[in-house]
Amino acid sequence: MNASPSPSVPPAGSAGPDALRTLLERPIPAVMGVLNITPDSFSDGGEFIAPARALERARAMIADGVDIIDIGAESTRPYKGARPVTAAEELARLKPVLAGVVALGVPVSIDSMKAEVVAFALDQGAAIANDVWGLQRDADMAPLIAARGVPVIVMHNRDSVDPAIDIVVDMKAFFQRSLDIAAQAGIVRDKIVLDPGIGFGKTAEQSMIALARLRELDMFGLPILVGASRKRFIASVSPSEPSERLAGSIAAHLIAAQRGARIIRTHDVAETLQALRVAHAIESKQ
Repeated sequence: MNASPSPSVPPAGSAGPDALRTLLERPIPAVMGVLNITPDSFSDGGEFIAPARALERARAMIADGVDIIDIGAESTRPYKGARPVTAAEELARLKPVLAGVVALGVPVSIDSMKAEVVAFALDQGAAIANDVWGLQRDADMAPLIAARGVPVIVMHNRDSVDPAIDIVVDMKAFFQRSLDIAAQAGIVRDKIVLDPGIGFGKTAEQSMIALARLRELDMFGLPILVGASRKRFIASVSPSEPSERLAGSIAAHLIAAQRGARIIRTHDVAETLQALRVAHAIESKQ
């Protein structure tokens, strides 16, 4: 299906066209909260698939101070086990939930690699597109984003893990391809956010290297989003289940913030926001 723009749809969603820009101008990174309405996400699969539970979770994140709610209806868990779903299945999960989440008034991003799904979400008032394949999987995605004028998160991904490669070199080449696609489609450059895709198509070692060398992505002159929350690389350092990785997630996110990340994507909003605020308060005393 060609996800053509609807002329009656405004250029952005629940919080206006400049919502993301305003958040990026703050002294501490914006906090994006994860809302998975899926049965098989790696950390909280099935927990929020019921519409009432999803709305309850969104309200709780807002109470905790979340800046953006990232809603996804297909698991893109960053290792084997995710079951691909059709656009129809993804939409069936979103339809009972999305409008209610948007109505809560916090900017909503739609986490999908399908232009058809993103188009529906934007029609419902979502403000940001979050493409885990960086405009390189669905040919309709870049034209859709350009037509709607919304911000897009471009994430690095790989079909398979290759421990032998320099993962940062691979990320740079991937992002250049994505930016070329974006430019050809007419996406305004200042609407683009880059995401190194921690855990996606990477060994645990490569995920840590991506974080350690995050500053190398400054070459693109674009804001960076990091989502290291509860990822498996943490367990390679300190054996743990996803629900036991809060401390490791915060450690990774504080390092990401120190290396320039402007958005932090997390399952644990209150704890992450507290850590970012305290770190900023300490650093401001220098």
